[in-house]
Amino acid sequence: MPRDPLIALVGKPSSGKSTTLNSLTDTTAKVGNFPFTTIEPNHAIGYLHLPCACSRPTLPGNQPPQPDAAPPLQGRCKPNHGACQNGTRSVPIELLDVAGLVPGAHQGKGLGNKFLDDLRHADALIHVVDVSGTTDAEGKATRGYDPSQDIIWLRSEIINWVLGNLLQKWGGVKRRHAAIKATNLETLQGQFSGYGATSSIIGRALDRLALKQPLPDWDSATIESVVTAFVDDKFPTVLALNKIDHPDADKNIAKIARLVPPDRLVLCSAISEVFLRRLVKQDYIRYTPGSDSVTTRQDEDDDAAAAAAETPATAQTTSPLKPLDDKLATRIENLRDMVLYRFGSTGVNQVLTRAAELLGLTAVYPVRNIGTFGSGEAGSGSERANVFRDCVLVPRNSTVKDVGRKVMGDAPLAFVETVGGVRVAEDEVVGSGWCDILSFKVGRA
Repeated sequence: MPRDPLIALVGKPSSGKSTTLNSLTDTTAKVGNFPFTTIEPNHAIGYLHLPCACSRPTLPGNQPPQPDAAPPLQGRCKPNHGACQNGTRSVPIELLDVAGLVPGAHQGKGLGNKFLDDLRHADALIHVVDVSGTTDAEGKATRGYDPSQDIIWLRSEIINWVLGNLLQKWGGVKRRHAAIKATNLETLQGQFSGYGATSSIIGRALDRLALKQPLPDWDSATIESVVTAFVDDKFPTVLALNKIDHPDADKNIAKIARLVPPDRLVLCSAISEVFLRRLVKQDYIRYTPGSDSVTTRQDEDDDAAAAAAETPATAQTTSPLKPLDDKLATRIENLRDMVLYRFGSTGVNQVLTRAAELLGLTAVYPVRNIGTFGSGEAGSGSERANVFRDCVLVPRNSTVKDVGRKVMGDAPLAFVETVGGVRVAEDEVVGSGWCDILSFKVGRA
C-alpha cells in the first residue's frame, strides 16, 4: 500500500533543527547550542494547515442563509486526527529530525554515514539554515560565518553519499546490466530502490539528462550527473532560513536569495514560535500559529475600555488572560516588532506548507456517505452527526485507485463516488477541489 509522506529536517548541529521540530509539533526534542545534541533521529507528527473541504460554499448543504455566515458544515467538522478551526484543517504529517550533518559526513565524519542513512526514505527535506552566521560549518559558535556555504556543502554531502555507494559496486552493476540486457531505468531502479526511489523518479532524472551513450560506457562525470539529477528529484528541499531576528540575518538572507529560487526559501524564527506557543498554554496570550498578531490581557482590557467609552452602558469584563510582568511584556513587544510585524509571521507554518507544495501533496477526504459527508451509513442516525472525519495526503498524480489502496488496503472495490453521487473511474487523477471527496464501496462491481 502507498505509505504516508515523510519529511526530514536536516542541517548542521546547532542550526535550530530541534527547535524547529518543537515549533511544528507538540514534541520536546533535546535543544542545545552544542554539536550532536540529537543523536538518534526524532520521529514526530507535525500539522500541515490547509483549507478544509467543509468550508467550500459549493457543497450541498453548505449554502448559508446570509453571505457573511460561516458554512454550516464547519460546525460539524470533527476530524479523527488533527483539527479544523474556522475552515482551516490541521492534517497530521510525519516528520524526522536527523542528527546534525557536518562537512565530510559521507566519509563518516561526525557519524555522518549513520545520519545520512536515516534520510533514505524521506520524500522531501527541510534544510534548517542558521542565517544569523553565528555558528560555523560544524555548529561551533562564531561570528560572521557565511551560511550560504551550508547550502552548498550539505547538498554535496548527500550527492557524494549516494555516489560513493554506487561507485563501490559499479563494476558488478555494469556486468549484470550487460548480462541480462537490462535498460538503464531497470538497472538504476535496482541500485536506487534502497533510497525509496520509484521508477518515475529515476525516469525523470534520465529524461532530464537525455543521455545518448549506453550505461557501460558512462564515465565518472556522467555517473555523477545521473546521481545529482536523481538526488535533486528524490529529495526536493525547502530552505528554512532560521533565526531571522538576528542583527546579521538580513545580509545573509539577501545573499542566499540571489542563489536559490524563491519557491525554495522560507524565512522563520523557530524559537519565537516555541515561545509564543508556550505562553498560549500558560494563558498569557492569544495566538494562532501562522498569524501576525498576539493578544495580551492589556490589549483586551484596552479594547474593552474603548468599547465602554463609546457605549457607556456596555459592561467592562476582565480578560481571562494572566497579566504580564514588565520583562515578559517587553519581550513580546520586541518579538512583534522584529518578527511578526516585519515578516508577517514566525514562518514556521509556511515551512511545512512549502514542503508539501514541492511534493504536490493533495488532501483527500474519504467519507462513507457521499450525500452527507458523514461517517455513518444512510439511515443509521449518525450520518449527519459529524462530517469529513478523515483526511489523507497523497502525492501529485495519484489516482482514485491509489487513494483506495491507501484507505481500504487490498479490499476489492465495487465502485467509487464523488460529490453528487457521481461515479468516478479508478484511473481518475485526484486534485484539490476535484475528485478529492470520495466514497469507496467494497465488493464486486
